[in-house]
Amino acid sequence: MTALPSSPPPALPFTGRRILVTGASSGLGAAVVRRFAAAGGAVYAASRDQERLATVAASCADLPGEVRFGPLDVASPASCRDAVAAAVDAFGGLDVCVNNAGRHDFRRTTEVTEEQWAHDLAVNLNGVFFTSQAAIPHLLASPGGNIVNVSSVAGIHGEAYSAAYTAAKHGVVGLTKALAVEYLTTGLRVNCVCPGGMDTPQVHTIEVPEGADWDLIMRISAKRGFMTADQVAATVCFLASDDAAAVHGSIQLVDHGHLAG
Repeated sequence: MTALPSSPPPALPFTGRRILVTGASSGLGAAVVRRFAAAGGAVYAASRDQERLATVAASCADLPGEVRFGPLDVASPASCRDAVAAAVDAFGGLDVCVNNAGRHDFRRTTEVTEEQWAHDLAVNLNGVFFTSQAAIPHLLASPGGNIVNVSSVAGIHGEAYSAAYTAAKHGVVGLTKALAVEYLTTGLRVNCVCPGGMDTPQVHTIEVPEGADWDLIMRISAKRGFMTADQVAATVCFLASDDAAAVHGSIQLVDHGHLAG
């Protein structure tokens, strides 16, 4: 009997897709990089911490995709533009931009300095804007180009001792909606993920104001407890995929039911 020709294996969902991930050196960013690489994507991982980025890239060496990395300080508009340019140079274009970089410091509102307020907004909001601004011309040239912003449940409700972070994350939600409407008649998609409490390295280094009410602080965690970064990364990668082709302007909660009621 003549053997039937074997069918080629199905293409991985991000084969041929060029992806920029900010804040990629640990936590959610690193998990997103690994998921994209496992699905065949060409990923440019960007962060201030080059040593940790090298570790993330090395952990992806046996995966089908490709990971390159370079510097990014999202508090600097020029650095945001440089990172986008580096990703485009590395892979010849850009199909997906994941704005993940952020920071969360707990401070009493009355003790926040002007410099701290400005820096927190620069990292958590301005960086999302300037990275998106630089990426959009390249994403418009890509069939299925899209942006996935990472906000927080703090972008939906308030968090104690987190005035700057909460204001910035609400801003990310608003920016997502604004871009979604502005580019409604194009092929560009823009969506946002709002994670609840995640078990990441940042959680284990939390410093809170002396005498802070821990019951208020722990409102960030659902009754089901903290999520893993990989659980949230799954939703980020779904929104960036063709399976989410009809999803545009969405604010997606991934919070173990934290805000369900």
